[in-house]
Amino acid sequence: MSVYASAPAGLVLRASSGVSFRFDPGALCLELLPTGGPGPLARWEVLRAPADLVAWAESSRLDPTPRLTVSPQDVAAARRLRDALWRAATALAGGLPPAPGDLAEVNAAAARPSLVPALAPDGTLAWAGDPDGRALLSTVARDAVRLFTGPHAGRVRECAGENCALVFVDTSRPGRRRWCSMERCGNRHKVRALRARRSEEG
Repeated sequence: MSVYASAPAGLVLRASSGVSFRFDPGALCLELLPTGGPGPLARWEVLRAPADLVAWAESSRLDPTPRLTVSPQDVAAARRLRDALWRAATALAGGLPPAPGDLAEVNAAAARPSLVPALAPDGTLAWAGDPDGRALLSTVARDAVRLFTGPHAGRVRECAGENCALVFVDTSRPGRRRWCSMERCGNRHKVRALRARRSEEG
């Protein structure tokens, strides 16, 4: 979805069991969600200081990574935007319209100046000026606006895995993606299905 996708796309997350797996939510804005969230998701909070938001940008699909100047206020704004995106994305996944307050939060972030792509002297992509955290969040919010109003808005989904809250956009051609990751929830589903069949056979 994002024009700034690096390869391979996706984040490396660590499950509560300690096992790492790759998760590609399919859009920059959805990559922000695993950093924490509203309500019970707050237990996973990782955006506590400016360095945390910089580290998230480095792990995101933004390529090249912008050299950011981030303030504590930017981090607080990132948490507010992320929480609004969580609620908006899960509403869409459930076939419901996002709440007006969450849309207002996304729109307010999107209205600010975003990261500006530029040509570097060697002809590669760079970022113009001296970007700050607000420009980063504007870029994320604009990505959300494109996703939530674009052709894949109806493909924003929650993982079908048991006790998994991860949200992704299914950009596959058949549109049948069910899992956050085949390495994690997809594989766990296969194992449970196999055990169930063996139990029935036994």
